[in-house]
Amino acid sequence: MPKIKTSKSAKKRFRLTGTGKIKRSKAFLKHILTSKTTKRKRKLRKGVLVSKADHSRVKKLLSG
Repeated sequence: MPKIKTSKSAKKRFRLTGTGKIKRSKAFLKHILTSKTTKRKRKLRKGVLVSKADHSRVKKLLSG
């Protein structure tokens, strides 16, 4: 059996924390920023954890 390659797109989008959780960045902060409030843009900067439902799917993409 050949080795499973890491999904390069997933590698760029997700990071593993020290405890094994998966961190991701929020969407909607790349363009059309003039119509968004400063508060909204500030909150979008923070990273969040991947939901439990998607955890196994993302883990499979990152294993390689």
